[in-house]
This record gives sequence, C-alpha cells and structure tokens, in this order.
Amino acid sequence: MNGLIKGKEVHFDDEYLHVKLEDGRIISTPMKWYETLKNASISELKDYKFICMGTGIEWESIDYHLSIESMLELSLKDVA
Repeated sequence: MNGLIKGKEVHFDDEYLHVKLEDGRIISTPMKWYETLKNASISELKDYKFICMGTGIEWESIDYHLSIESMLELSLKDVA
C-alpha cells in the first residue's frame, strides 16, 4: 500500500473493532479476529495509544500491538 495509513480514533462494540483514519475512512473488523482484545476488559480496551507515527495501535496493559495497514489488508482479504 502507498502512503501511511494513520489512525485517529478507536471504538469498540460487542462484535467489531472500529478504527477511524485521519482521512475520515473507518475500518471495522470482527473482534473475534483478535483473541487478546476479545478477552480484554472494557477499561483495557479503552487504554490504547497510537504508535509508529499513527500507523499502529498499542494496548500496553495487555501487551498487544496492531498494525492499521495489516487490519485493512485483512478486511480486504476477507471480502475477496
């Protein structure tokens, strides 16, 4: 992929992880794809920060890292 895909906000619901990108797009992927996040508490999920110039997300308290580009690629692969 060309350019940096940078996150702006992270939201959750019972089924999906939603990441709003700086350009306004929203990527939504099933929480079941991320076992560690699925098993985390709401307070742990809310305790995230963007890393790597906004291209990744870190949940330090549960030692979990997620690349936004990988998240996008997985979501596109699931559609194909």
